[in-house]
Amino acid sequence: MKKYNFDEIIGRKGSDCFKWDALPSMYGRDDLTPMWVADMDFRSPDFVFDAIRHRCNHEVLGYTMPSEGYWNAVTSWLHKHYEINTTKESLHFIPGIVAGIAYTLLCFTQQGDKVLVTTPVYPPFLNLPNESGRELVCSPLRIIDGRFAVDFDDFERKARGCKLFIMSNPHNPAGTIWGRETLARIADICERNGILVVSDEIHADLTLPPHKHQSFSTVSPSAADNSLTFMAPSKTFNIAGLGSSICYVANEAIRKRFFGWLDALGVAGGNIFAFTAAEAAFANGEEWLAQMLDYLNGNVALLKDFLAAKMPKVKPVLPEASYLAWLDFSAYGIDHKVLADRFINEAKVVMNDGTTFGGEAFSCCFRLNLGCPHAMLKEALENIASVINS
Repeated sequence: MKKYNFDEIIGRKGSDCFKWDALPSMYGRDDLTPMWVADMDFRSPDFVFDAIRHRCNHEVLGYTMPSEGYWNAVTSWLHKHYEINTTKESLHFIPGIVAGIAYTLLCFTQQGDKVLVTTPVYPPFLNLPNESGRELVCSPLRIIDGRFAVDFDDFERKARGCKLFIMSNPHNPAGTIWGRETLARIADICERNGILVVSDEIHADLTLPPHKHQSFSTVSPSAADNSLTFMAPSKTFNIAGLGSSICYVANEAIRKRFFGWLDALGVAGGNIFAFTAAEAAFANGEEWLAQMLDYLNGNVALLKDFLAAKMPKVKPVLPEASYLAWLDFSAYGIDHKVLADRFINEAKVVMNDGTTFGGEAFSCCFRLNLGCPHAMLKEALENIASVINS
């Protein structure tokens, strides 16, 4: 068994990496530690590079199509990990999940239609409906025992009149796992109100042991019949730059409408390396993923212990899936703008500002990316603590 080295520090500056190379234009300085953009600072897997190099031995990069090997790798992965028993006929390639959500909005809703989300949530869930002329309806989540929970009284009231619910499963920004009971209640409310569910499950593979992910489509026949599920190898294997995602739709009528719409747009073609990398990742990635998740669990433990020892007033929501943690600094009584400025210009650490996940209600909250070597995380936390405790 090969032992992968996740302690390795890999210099990413100068590689046109958004996480690192966008810092000067966005924050006016390049001496910052980026703990924001949701990709990892780990080396992408060797078997993915091997597959890409092998494909490059054939020196024609023309129009391509997904191979049977690609479809077999995808369907086997879905069956093994999520008990989604499907064939390629119920699946469709998409060039990214944000794009997939945008296509869903355009295909199934009209301008002025109401779109439901729970907040705080991944910013595109908010921006896409707003920018496409839909009416955004937000149901705030509650924090119970250190994890996010749906406020079902509010959710059911807000659901009336909505056409679409965009769900982050597991939840982003904090990696909360929605259990079967929660998902079943969501499925029931959405079915009764005629709301189509879009389940973004891009972080499903990053479920941290001993937690278990429940795909929305497997909760009940009605959930499967009233939903679209988006998944991808991009976060799992740190290959987001290749734009390779997948859509699963069990309902034939929804599938024909959406897949037909995607085909009319011409977005099914993908690219050679998107298919090649995804096939290699799903076919060969079990051991790499297991070791990486174990390492991430170590980072979660590091964060938990560090907060208890050096920043005890921080109220965290620690990930059960993904490498994203939600930190609430409100107990320190520091104004949001002052806090954000001090993190950038004194701690020199970039986290995602909580206001982008749902407005001023989250003004003293920040999302922290744990997908990095232990040493990098510890240094960033030390810098944050020095500012908070000064």
